[in-house]
Amino acid sequence: MLVPHHWEPDTGLTRAATQSWVLRSEGRTILIDTGAGNGKYRPLQPIWSYPNTGHLANLAAVGVRPEDVDIVVNTHLHDDHVGRDTRLEGRDRVPAFPRATYRMPQRDVEYRRPENLPDTVFGRGNQNVYEDSVDPVVEAGPVETWDESYTIDSHLRLELAPGHTPGASIIHLESGGDRAIFAGDLLHGAIQVHEPHINSCFEEDEDGARASRARMFAHAADNNALVFPAHLPGHGAFEMRRRGSGFELTHWAPFSPT
Repeated sequence: MLVPHHWEPDTGLTRAATQSWVLRSEGRTILIDTGAGNGKYRPLQPIWSYPNTGHLANLAAVGVRPEDVDIVVNTHLHDDHVGRDTRLEGRDRVPAFPRATYRMPQRDVEYRRPENLPDTVFGRGNQNVYEDSVDPVVEAGPVETWDESYTIDSHLRLELAPGHTPGASIIHLESGGDRAIFAGDLLHGAIQVHEPHINSCFEEDEDGARASRARMFAHAADNNALVFPAHLPGHGAFEMRRRGSGFELTHWAPFSPT
């Protein structure tokens, strides 16, 4: 199930992607995470420095213009999740989605301030992110922060899942008999379903990340919820079940990998 989209057996390398998700719920368009964003300088993250992605074109392809987005949810405030929150207007950074309310976890808004960078695991890897992708939105006014949990509507609920960052979060979707979890960075590779003790190198609290992942996996397995992580290529979403004291991936979502 991991070859070829998630693991290269010849090199031992895993593959990753950066995902945004668009939901339409109760008459509103909701964007979950915004990717790395174009034209932004990341001195210690060259892969994200001055990227030129087709994010807005991809949104347009599914019928979503920036002014159509009602809510932007940032699962946490790393550079590859908030980079498209803003755009340049002249020399100023302004919210990229002009009608949207941005939902940001309060703990990350505080933790990710520039003066705190030296004390974080990611450190200067997140340099400039607050200044060019978070603070302009906060200053413009459309940010609503939250903690512990937040109900978006009758189908969507935000839940704190700390570890990767103090404010890392997941989104629960419930509609009729359907269940889904938008998992943010609780996992970075499909191998973590089978080996949930494995962390990425970016966890601020490694034990907390493992605990949050275990809770999410248990909920997904027990409720037959489709899991949408932020960094899986290929099909990008999956179902899972319990196996002994652990878990296993059972089915990929039935949409074509790209």
